[in-house]
Amino acid sequence: MNKNLLLWIVIGMTMMSIFNMFSAPMGKTQPLSYTAFIEKVDQGLVDDVTIQDKKAVGHYRDMSGNVTRFELELPDDPSLVQRLIDNKVEVKASHREESMFLTILISWFPMLLLIGVWIFFMRQMQGGGKGGAMGFGKSKAKLLTEHKDRVTFEDVAGCDEAKQEVTEVIEFLRDPTKFTRLGGKIPKGILLVGPPGTGKTLLGRAIAGEAEVPFYSISGSDFVEMFVGVGASRVRDMFEQAKKHAPCIIFVDEIDAMGRHRGAGIGGGNDEREQTLNQLLVEMDGFEANEGVILVAATNRPDVLDPALLRPGRFDRQVVVGNPDMAGRVQILKVHMKKVPLSSDVDVQALARGTPGFSGADLANLVNEAALSAARYNRDKVTNQDFEESKDKVMMGAERKSMAMTDEEKALTAYHEAGHALVGIHSPKHDPLHKVTIIPRGRALGVTMNLPERDRLSQSRIELESRLASLFGGRMAEELVFGPENITTGAGHDIQQATKIARAMVTEYGFSERLGRLRFSENEEEVFLGRSVTQNKHVSDATALIIDEEIRAFVDIAEEKARKILTDHRDELEIIAQALLEYETLSGKEVSALLRGEKLQRPVDQSTFSSNNDDTGEEDIAMDAGEEKHEPKDGKETGQES
Repeated sequence: MNKNLLLWIVIGMTMMSIFNMFSAPMGKTQPLSYTAFIEKVDQGLVDDVTIQDKKAVGHYRDMSGNVTRFELELPDDPSLVQRLIDNKVEVKASHREESMFLTILISWFPMLLLIGVWIFFMRQMQGGGKGGAMGFGKSKAKLLTEHKDRVTFEDVAGCDEAKQEVTEVIEFLRDPTKFTRLGGKIPKGILLVGPPGTGKTLLGRAIAGEAEVPFYSISGSDFVEMFVGVGASRVRDMFEQAKKHAPCIIFVDEIDAMGRHRGAGIGGGNDEREQTLNQLLVEMDGFEANEGVILVAATNRPDVLDPALLRPGRFDRQVVVGNPDMAGRVQILKVHMKKVPLSSDVDVQALARGTPGFSGADLANLVNEAALSAARYNRDKVTNQDFEESKDKVMMGAERKSMAMTDEEKALTAYHEAGHALVGIHSPKHDPLHKVTIIPRGRALGVTMNLPERDRLSQSRIELESRLASLFGGRMAEELVFGPENITTGAGHDIQQATKIARAMVTEYGFSERLGRLRFSENEEEVFLGRSVTQNKHVSDATALIIDEEIRAFVDIAEEKARKILTDHRDELEIIAQALLEYETLSGKEVSALLRGEKLQRPVDQSTFSSNNDDTGEEDIAMDAGEEKHEPKDGKETGQES
């Protein structure tokens, strides 16, 4: 807007300059005094004079015959005209006429300036909305018809079922009779549901790329404004535009911004958002039918949406876009690797196995970090080592190579991590060991990582109990080697994770014999003033006491198991800890070789994660580093907390 205002000012000044230039007399003019003028008149040198009010303009000749244009101010001399006529001077009279354009400009300029300033501020207040000052209630939906940066289903991988659902809608728009001949009706709305980063918005862009019909795109936050009724007006305008271009698709991203449960919130709700939602409900399935207009929306918070929005007739179909499985991760990695020059040693299958629970956005970030790593080392291609380093960085954070640890801290960290690794090795149905390191990463002084052998859909009780035991392996190793008085705060996150798992076993999974197969976790944690407050409004004080006792029982049993394993295999604990102090990082294969009494065949200074790691499964992490990097990724990682 500032550039437009400056442009109009420049145009106005240019026009005024051109007007003044053309309105000014042409040619060079010599000023002349009245006395000299009378002398030249008497000498017969003046050819013509044009009198205009109190000015005179004309031409005179000098002795050489050269003609010069002159002008002068005339005094009040009644005999001048007769004197000019007597000397045979051609006399003309002229009256100055004011420019109509200049007169209008001078008289109307203040009013035009005020109107321009008012329009400028109105557009600034409305963010330059469509239609200017009169377009406050107009829809901000963008009609996508161009092919620039076009995304198709070939660019979307790892969600074949979701693509099939939306492909059916696109086929209906192209050939409605294929579905209506048997009396079927196409859904009026499709809701894409899934955690962040799984590709819901990308799938919406792919629908726009595949559909041969008009496609409107808008965000849920574009409807809600400060003034009540504006959002509803924008919804009406959006559907009116869509009806003109029917059949068409409307894509609303983050619909939870406008579709939250009515009546919720401080003061009983938000009038503007609720009116916007009411209008959307009416447009989707109200008194008037919107034939040929299909609404596709995306959200990662379906729990907060109003029930009226989810009923049949509005969002008839909910498409879950979840985290991809291994085959999906392979497809996603191949899509993102198309633009990256790869080395021959890159194994996409092994990389997919090592990233369980990763979303599409996580995998895209992984490939990008690997490309940045290769560029940092001035490589021509991205190698498998770059992918391994980027995977460790995404999961655990960057290495803190500048962090100085004392020999005592290093030894304590080594025994802590060795305790995690050893308890996991000797626990039944525990995930195989992948890596163990005492190199600080992120907020962790050391990390122990385990790999599940396949994508896990559920966990058994014995697996969870083994997981609890391995979580306490670090603390028990500290206590066994250095004594109870020298244990540190490094197990803080281990304890937090163990408590969370034990609570879920008691209150959600029904693993407690005393409480039976009941769920007690409703409203268990509520956020108040930025803090998580534990509440349970559905249990009595006596039941809450039993819950705490059962949680403690699971934790105590796990702690005792860890203590027994470390006591029975004390020599193996020493072997792993001393190897960590020497090499800093060990792979699962190397730990197994050490426990078999073999020597490691690698240089002492090889302290980085080896690229030849176990290919037994997929990385499953849960950090003991004070900060959970990827808690949703079904996995485990334990370590010494800094």
